[in-house]
Amino acid sequence: MPIPDYQTFMLPLLRVLAARGEQSKKELVEALDSEFMLTDGELKELLPSGQQPVCQNRVG
Repeated sequence: MPIPDYQTFMLPLLRVLAARGEQSKKELVEALDSEFMLTDGELKELLPSGQQPVCQNRVG
């Protein structure tokens, strides 16, 4: 599965926040990793700038 776009991340992200309360970005990325069954390669995939992983950027 390719990394979901920003809009696809939003509802599951809001559900995690509603259920668990405030979380660190790392905890949120881990929760969404489970939700979308992302591979290690997908979690490490960087933005075109090479400065930040795509998943962290979308969660941020």
